Amino acid sequence: MAIERAMSTALSRSIRRTTPQWRYAAAASLIQPRVFTSSAWDSLPLRGKRFGGLSDAPSTYFQRPSLPANTIIKFVPQQTAWVVERMGRFHRILKPGLAILAPFIDRIAYVKSLKENAMEIHPQKAITSDNVTLELDGVLYTRVFDPFKASYGVEDADYAISQLAQTTMRSEIGQLTLDHVLRERVTLNTNITQAINEAAAEWGIRCLRYEIRDINAPEPVVEAMHRQVTAERSKRAEILDSEGQRQSAINIAEGRKQSVILASEAEKTERINKAGGEAEAILLKARATASGIDAVASSIEQGKQAAQGAVSLSVAEKYVDAFGKLAKEGTSVVVPGNVGDIGQMIATAMSVYGKVGESQAKAQAQRLIQQSPSQPEGEQTKIENGAQ
Repeated sequence: MAIERAMSTALSRSIRRTTPQWRYAAAASLIQPRVFTSSAWDSLPLRGKRFGGLSDAPSTYFQRPSLPANTIIKFVPQQTAWVVERMGRFHRILKPGLAILAPFIDRIAYVKSLKENAMEIHPQKAITSDNVTLELDGVLYTRVFDPFKASYGVEDADYAISQLAQTTMRSEIGQLTLDHVLRERVTLNTNITQAINEAAAEWGIRCLRYEIRDINAPEPVVEAMHRQVTAERSKRAEILDSEGQRQSAINIAEGRKQSVILASEAEKTERINKAGGEAEAILLKARATASGIDAVASSIEQGKQAAQGAVSLSVAEKYVDAFGKLAKEGTSVVVPGNVGDIGQMIATAMSVYGKVGESQAKAQAQRLIQQSPSQPEGEQTKIENGAQ
């Protein structure tokens, strides 16, 4: 600014020396910084209220900001575009850095920032497709991508795009129900952004994103939503409770089933083990009995006379023992007719034993004869006669 003031002062002095007084005044007015003040509408009570069908018009709609003066040598700030007019017509756009302007005929008409701009969208009312009135506000993020269109395509780009955002929001809200508006806020923001970009392309402005900040519903609708949420949560709680009871009953029944199965398996195993033990015991007992019989038979074969006496004594002992048990356990006893003659009974038993022994010997001889068929017939006949 100090350099600009110094150059402006030097230029004024040179003009004063070389031009008459009236020409100096005209030239000095060209090089002075241009400051646009608000028009007479600024002082009216209607400003910012409603004018020409526009509500809440910003002050920039009636007032332009101060513009840099033409000091021939200018320095354009970074991320800024200056639109230069020459003799009232568009001439060029100054990029950041050093710029040289022609005196008297060039002027900086518009200054556009190329930075991202956050624009607040004031609360507005919209009606959903299910006839619920909502009050919404949001934030719109924009950026100038074409300074020429942003300068000459629209009078006030910020105001125009804010109004476009409001109307687009109302249009999108009118296509959705209340539940969809509350659930699909991201989709709603995307649709609004696309609609704004389609309309704002001729203004040299691109909408980067739109965010709905607050959604306010009428009090009765809010209360109904609260009751609905409470009922839904109660329903979920009851369903979860019933599911828990059902699962508990299933678990108990499954436990009982497994218990019965395991008990039956245990009983089965016990019976198998018990039967195996009994079979083993019977087998061992039979083997012991067979061994005893073999021993008795061997003894009888070795000494027939002594064996017969031993057998007679054993038979007599068992006979007396059996009759003693019959007398103790029963009231009615069936006895042979010669119960008083013990000796005759023993003799009868021994004769039976002898006959059994002879029959067993004959059967053994017959088996031996059948197993050796290669012997002559004479010898075989002798053996058979001897066996008889």
